[in-house]
Order: sequence, then C-alpha cells, then structure tokens
Amino acid sequence: MSSVVSDRLPAFPWDKLEPYKKTAAAHPDGIVDLSVGTPVDPVPELIQKALIDAADSPGYPTVWGTPALRDAITGWLERRLGAREVTHRHVLPIVGSKELVAWLPTQLGLGPGDRVAYPRLAYPTYEVGARLARADHEVYDDPTGLDPEGLKLLWLNSPSNPTGRVLPKAELTRIVAWAREHGVLVVSDECYLELGWEADPVSVLHPDVNGGSYDGVVAVHSLSKRSNLAGYRAAFLAGDPAVLGPLLEIRKHGGMMTSAPTQAAVVAALGDDAHVQEQRARYAARRTLLREALLGHGFRIEHSEASLYLWATRGESCWATVARLADRGILVAPGDFYGTAGEQFVRVALTATDERVRAAVERLAGR
Repeated sequence: MSSVVSDRLPAFPWDKLEPYKKTAAAHPDGIVDLSVGTPVDPVPELIQKALIDAADSPGYPTVWGTPALRDAITGWLERRLGAREVTHRHVLPIVGSKELVAWLPTQLGLGPGDRVAYPRLAYPTYEVGARLARADHEVYDDPTGLDPEGLKLLWLNSPSNPTGRVLPKAELTRIVAWAREHGVLVVSDECYLELGWEADPVSVLHPDVNGGSYDGVVAVHSLSKRSNLAGYRAAFLAGDPAVLGPLLEIRKHGGMMTSAPTQAAVVAALGDDAHVQEQRARYAARRTLLREALLGHGFRIEHSEASLYLWATRGESCWATVARLADRGILVAPGDFYGTAGEQFVRVALTATDERVRAAVERLAGR
C-alpha cells in the first residue's frame, strides 16, 4: 500500500547529485559542500542551556505549545516583523517547516480538482505537498495572472529559495488583495526573512501589507537558519485563526507536537536578538568572499539579495557547472532541482565553515 502513496511523488532530486559528491570528495583537500544549505555553526549557548534545563520532561508536550512559547512567538512577531494585535490564537508551533509544507494541502482537506500554486523557481516540497494531497499544482511568475477558479492555496516565498529574490512590500500588498478578492488562501514561506543583504524583506503579517487584518493570510517561520536549529526541528505558523484553529485540532489528533525541550529552546532563541546578528555577520562575510570568487571565475549572479544562497550561472547547463565545480572539490545544487527555469543556474549555499569557504575561494581562483 505504501507504494501507492510514494508513486505520486517525483524522484528525490538529491539522489542525482551523489556521483558529483563522490567526485568532489576525492579532492586532495576534501570536499567543500555548498549544496544542501545545512547550518554548520554551533547552536548558541543560551539555547543549548535552555534545552538542557528542560531535559527532564517526562510528560507529553502540547501541540499548541506552552504559554511561554506562544508568548515568545507573539512577542517576536510584533518586535521583529511589525505585526499588530497578535494573540495566542494567531500562532501555532510546528515540527520544522518542511513537514508543514509537505502536509499542509492534506491538512487543509485539498484533493482532486483543487489547485495549489507556487513560484516558477521554488522549493520542491511545494509540489510534493500538492501531490500527496492529489491536488493539481502549477507554477507562476505573477500569481495575480492565475485563474482563481479552484485555486485553494497560493504559496509565496520571500526571500526565495533558491534565488534569494525579495518581494517588495507593494507587490506583497497587491498579491494579498488579489487573493482575498478571490477567496484564495495565501501562505507565505518566510523562513529566510532575517537574512536580507541588499533588501529588507517584509512579512505578509505587516499591517502595511495586510491592512491590519490576518484574514486569509498565514506566514511560515523557522529557526533553522537564523538560530542554527535545523537539528531541533523548530518552526511556527502565524496568521489567520480561522485557518490555524482547525490545523491545531488536526495536529492534536496526529500527535504533531514539538518536544518540550525544543519548546523551551525556542523561547530562549526568540527572546534574544544578539545571536541572530552574530550569525548574520558570519554569513555576510562568507557571502562576500564567495560572491567575489564566483564573479572572478566567470559566473553571473542574479537576485541573491537575501537568504543563504547565491543564484549563479555561467550560461551553460546546470549539470555542466556542477561537474566543473565537482572537479575542483566544490559541490553545489543544480538549478533544475527548483524548476525548469533553473536549468542554467546553480545554487551556492553560504553554509560552510570559514575554513571551507576559504578553500572554495582558493579553488575558484585556480590556486
């Protein structure tokens, strides 16, 4: 029976990268892995301490999270994103953002005949989520050009994975207004929002975007990148209570709960801005080095004004670029993982240690 579900899914794209990973790993000085984008820097000590202090948690945690966790989330939304009048009913902890992206269409009750839309260049799990629900899926350049008939879920992603593109406030405002006019739920993946470099990303939760109402609008946020908590599976939703309330009930039945120590760690993480600025500084320095090295090696970089990636091209097949860099011991992600529009691009992650980034720079310079 399991094959019936798995047959709905595309081949797992990262498996195709394995031969190139072996080539890169054979480099005399070892591989520089700039492909997946997994954090490599330490979890800040105050977060580790909060996790350890909560380690004696023998009872079941709640799906909705502790009041302290909900307070931390609402406080952060108001302090960092400029959201207004956010209550506990406006937030919902989730077990990392990927599980939410993959299962949201199913949890919303979507199915055959319903449509899910996402950007032309996008995180592959948006499509996976639609396929799991047996819903139709399509890509867009401008979502307001979509046929709203049967469109039940509109994914936004700003800053974008993979391109790093940031949607301006005016564009977000226009899209939210259009979606409301046609009764389309907007879910905005904002997991890279704290990593703006040449732009200041804005949330759909900002009153300038949503007009002071959360109706039909939900944002997804993660602590994986901003706090190095990918291993903790710590994320949350915020927005329309009419959407989050039913999701909470479904997730209670499904036991989709964040562990109690992780909840305590998230409280500490959201209450501290200093560690986020320190991590931003690390990524900014790595970004500068890699950007200059790629440009010097003949690449052109598009968008990339935010997020943890450089979206780069040499005007050739992405797989030719992957192979070229693998021969230098550098592994990157081929752009066609994110849609056919990425066939001549590669995604270069900033998530490597300073030493590995320096090694990549030297190899790109031919040293």
